[in-house]
Amino acid sequence: MARLPSIDPGHRTILICGYPNVGKSSFINKITRADVDVQPYAFTTKSLFVGHTDYKYLRYQVIDTPGILDRPFEDRNIIEMCSITALAHLRAVVLFFLDISGSCGYSIAQQAALFHSIKSLFMNQPLIIVCNKTDLQPLEGISEEDKKLVTEMKADAMKTMIGLGGEATNDEEVLLTMSTLTEEGVIAVKNAACERLLNQRVESKMKSKKINDRLNRFHVAMPKPRDNKERSPCIPLADLEAKAKQAAEKEKRNTEKDLENENGGAGVYSASLKKNYILANDEWKEDAMPEILDGHNVYDFVDPDILLRLEELEREEGLRQAEGDNDFEMDGLELTTEVQKTLAEIRKKKSLLIQQHRIKKSTAESRPTVPRKFDKDRKFTTKRMGRQLSKLGLDPTMAINRIRSRSVSTRGRRRKRSLDMDDTDGGDAVDMDTPNKKQCMLSRSRSRSRSWPQTEVVPGEGFKDSTQKARAPQKANKSNKMRNRNALRGEADRGGRLVRCCIMHHGVCLLLEKNLVLSSLVRREIAACEIMQPASSQFPHFSSCVFV
Repeated sequence: MARLPSIDPGHRTILICGYPNVGKSSFINKITRADVDVQPYAFTTKSLFVGHTDYKYLRYQVIDTPGILDRPFEDRNIIEMCSITALAHLRAVVLFFLDISGSCGYSIAQQAALFHSIKSLFMNQPLIIVCNKTDLQPLEGISEEDKKLVTEMKADAMKTMIGLGGEATNDEEVLLTMSTLTEEGVIAVKNAACERLLNQRVESKMKSKKINDRLNRFHVAMPKPRDNKERSPCIPLADLEAKAKQAAEKEKRNTEKDLENENGGAGVYSASLKKNYILANDEWKEDAMPEILDGHNVYDFVDPDILLRLEELEREEGLRQAEGDNDFEMDGLELTTEVQKTLAEIRKKKSLLIQQHRIKKSTAESRPTVPRKFDKDRKFTTKRMGRQLSKLGLDPTMAINRIRSRSVSTRGRRRKRSLDMDDTDGGDAVDMDTPNKKQCMLSRSRSRSRSWPQTEVVPGEGFKDSTQKARAPQKANKSNKMRNRNALRGEADRGGRLVRCCIMHHGVCLLLEKNLVLSSLVRREIAACEIMQPASSQFPHFSSCVFV
């Protein structure tokens, strides 16, 4: 019971039955949101599946039953008994599916035999015979014997319709055709089943005893004319105008999509972007607009004979290829044999470099990054330098000897003893020659780092001698002096530059540069001094200075 779906026996129900693999599960998947497995073999559905659909704002439950075989009641298995139980105990409209194409593996005669064997289960219920798979075989194309069997089934379905109070002339709602593959007639079958079930439920309620109590509550009034005068409805003029305006607005306007479909569809129709231009003359809309570049029309730069010249170039190129011109030709001059060999080597080297670059670029993400000291190809050694210089056509001997002469090697040389350790006799040390500075530095232990004097020039610093190295910090400080002074200026310093005082025999001469602003303290100090104003002729080189 836990595996069975939730079925409401009092709800509006549509029950689907028939032979296996006739399209019952495909139909419920089309009209409901159920997801029933559909396979091309029999007995894919092994239990009841329920889906829900809507019709006229009412909810209907659709039940998919497993396939039933035409055999005695005692020989049917549990899967078939689920369908038999549902047919016997549920009040629903029954849709008996009939595969008229025979692709399910059973002929129409076998399906008709099954219908007659179980028709006693749904004789008191609305019944509709659905002929499925009309895309493979239409109903009109079956044989006469099969048509006779379908007619008999249709007559039995009509009897159930008459027994339920239906009209005998309405036989179109009893036999329907559809195709779940192309979805042709699927909605018609659903609507017909819902309508039949709704009418049957209304008729059953009308025949019940409670209907009299409910009809007494309703009163239908039918108006009667009081005289023979015709009274037409009076509609205000404003309402008529508003309705006419709404009708005009509802008229369908041709869009670009409609024009595209009328003129060949996408890829054929090209929408005009100029047709909505507002111009004095509508004939100007499709005129070609000139393209202007630097005050000139672009058409002025077009050569009218460009196609002819292109043909001449192609013809000339074809002639050269036919004559088998040498590829090694530059500016119309043929190259010598040596130059051709050199050019071939250059091109070969260039192609190899391009290939190596492409390989490195393609494997950049997966290639590991090796440090330089472990990479033999990138390690700084004299052998590598010699190989690279040799490839360039240079002799690497002098460069290697120069590097080796600069390097200080301690391999194979014993460390010299210091003078203090050698001075054992006490007086013999005076007779020994004092070693020079370079020898003392070379005799030091290599375990500690070498320390150079500040004034001594170290190779690689770029100084000519020690004097130039000693003057370098002074010049650096002097060059930074003005920059540091400007860095201390603030927003309130309005161009103040420099104050110079020249002490002369007559007093103090204050030289002021341009745009100088003196503080009040400096002004008081200047006023306290005895200052004489010399003639400007005595200071001809101070023409731009002011003497206070």
